[in-house]
Amino acid sequence: MDKNSSFPDNRWLILGVMSLSLIIVMLNNVTLNVALPELSKDLKADNSQLQWILDSYALVFGGTLLVMGALGDRYGRKGALQIGLVTVAGASAWTALFAETAEQVIAARAVMGLGAALVMPSTLSVVLVVFPSHERGKAIGIWAAMAGVGAPIGLLVGGWAVENFDWQMVFLINVPIIIFALIAGAILVPKSRDESQMPLDWTGALLSVMALGSLLYGIIEGPSLGWDDPMVVGAFVISVTSGSLFVYWQRKAEFPLLPLEFFREKKFTLGLLAIALAMFVMFSFMFMQMLHFQLIRGHSPLSAAIRFFPLPLGLMPAAANSDKLVSKFGRANVVSSGLCLVSVGLLLFTLVEIETSYYQIALTFALLGLGMGLTMAPSTTAVMDSIPEQKAGVGSATNDASREIGGALGIAIGGSVLNQIYQSAVTVPSSLSDSEEIITSSFPAAIRLGGELLAQGNPVGGELINSAQLAFIEGMVGSCYVAGAVALIAAIIVKFKMPNDKGLTEEE
Repeated sequence: MDKNSSFPDNRWLILGVMSLSLIIVMLNNVTLNVALPELSKDLKADNSQLQWILDSYALVFGGTLLVMGALGDRYGRKGALQIGLVTVAGASAWTALFAETAEQVIAARAVMGLGAALVMPSTLSVVLVVFPSHERGKAIGIWAAMAGVGAPIGLLVGGWAVENFDWQMVFLINVPIIIFALIAGAILVPKSRDESQMPLDWTGALLSVMALGSLLYGIIEGPSLGWDDPMVVGAFVISVTSGSLFVYWQRKAEFPLLPLEFFREKKFTLGLLAIALAMFVMFSFMFMQMLHFQLIRGHSPLSAAIRFFPLPLGLMPAAANSDKLVSKFGRANVVSSGLCLVSVGLLLFTLVEIETSYYQIALTFALLGLGMGLTMAPSTTAVMDSIPEQKAGVGSATNDASREIGGALGIAIGGSVLNQIYQSAVTVPSSLSDSEEIITSSFPAAIRLGGELLAQGNPVGGELINSAQLAFIEGMVGSCYVAGAVALIAAIIVKFKMPNDKGLTEEE
């Protein structure tokens, strides 16, 4: 009997459907970034509303991941995947066709986040159960590669939609892609679930939503409201309190939502840490570079997104083939080397100036992508290898939650460092003292004001733009130092603490 006979022959096609479903989730995290100016104009949305149009998706998505992963395990992963895709498609279509206010778009994005929280854990848990152990590293590597390229693809799709159509197309484009994924999934994806049929831990589910949701709220709102704002502090207090109660309840519950013994396995815990810190770096970096390419180098959103592609071109082959490197050199060595490459790439990026050639930047992007691929794929495999198959959905959701928290922290902390340095470095021309608060609080506002003054023939506009750009570059360099230090610290921890196993080369 063929050693793979108990697994579906079309498992690589199934992986393709899971990868497409995953990309749908990941690109919706970022596509709307490039449509914000159009949304602001068409819906008359203020800055706070624009922020929540972005954040409502991430908040609901990250906050409900553990619950949705558990629901997939309990009632069926294929069903969770299909329901999630239908939810995202329905909310997207409704927004494109009927939304007329910012509040409606915010609500629709929250619904999309709920659907995405059903989809993402299902994709990885299905991969886990349809592949034999000796192929799992390769399959999860490809899954991780798709997770890594989803955000750059999202920027490209968003830029294309806004430049050629309108903001509604950013939502509408989801629908035909999701219909294809639904049909392919219905035909190809087998049903699977936790056959032990243990009852769902509803108390743990509620506490997990409170802990993750309030944590993400605090991280998201901290940079704009201030880290000492009562709402932000209150969110962190709720997160710590509900998180502590969650841990207490999981120890006590007969059928816990997330068995805490998973965390005793170093591969699981350090895999989550490496993933979170890699996403911290990636999202912090992408946030900075969209501003850099558009407001320093004058590229359109689509043109800026295209310039990101050396990053996924480095990431995809590294992630897809990382299992071979793990089998030869060991997991800890591969992951720590990947994090070191990320740190080196960020250090090289501190040399970037306004006139730096794009080709130099592209090589740095490729190096960062290579490091990301070597980090995320083996770390994800380490997490999923550490959990029993019947808990694949919860394990996948924990992996996904670490990505969301890491990415949100990256944008919040990276953005805060950039803003702090920018505000202290920018020089406001004396004739613009009345606009000092606007200029120092917002780099895009400073560039916009400078452009308006130049259009009126006022040379002070050029002086303001030059000062703001130099201050932004200084802030970007400072943020790169912080992210590079985070990557280096993570590399040291992984090197000396993560087991240096060499994966599975044959079926157990």
